[in-house]
Amino acid sequence: MIKIYSDDEIKLIKESGHITYMCHQHMKEFIKPGVTTKFLDDEAGRFITEQGGIPSCLNYEGFPRNICVSVNDEVVHGIGSDRQLEEGDIVTLDICTLYKGYHSDSAWSYPVGKVNKNKEHTLSYRKGPLYRLEGIKKWCSSWKLLSKNSTICGKT
Repeated sequence: MIKIYSDDEIKLIKESGHITYMCHQHMKEFIKPGVTTKFLDDEAGRFITEQGGIPSCLNYEGFPRNICVSVNDEVVHGIGSDRQLEEGDIVTLDICTLYKGYHSDSAWSYPVGKVNKNKEHTLSYRKGPLYRLEGIKKWCSSWKLLSKNSTICGKT
């Protein structure tokens, strides 16, 4: 069964998503060589909490950290540790926020310092689906219409 959200619920979902987005923006300044993945985890957890949210990953099915931090070819859902980022790494932050009963989840990959051409290509390739979605959004009059169309496509 498909749940239809009220305007008030959609507002809360957007607020949750905004906290997640702002956390990603906040975290960019800390992504540099020498920083530990545990520090990134702690800082993201602190930021989410300060915004009135709760890190959704923490204790989800026993997950021990606030966010998922994966480096290079690690499979997603990496656990922050004393591992230090190195020049040329790619780090992926999967940030999930619970805000007033609504979850948001977003994973972005970032270069650590200067990366080689292969990693630059990987990062640009990962952005492709997002940009294609933005192109579709331009054809729609609103995100609500896009969401409705996505649901219809998902049923066929």
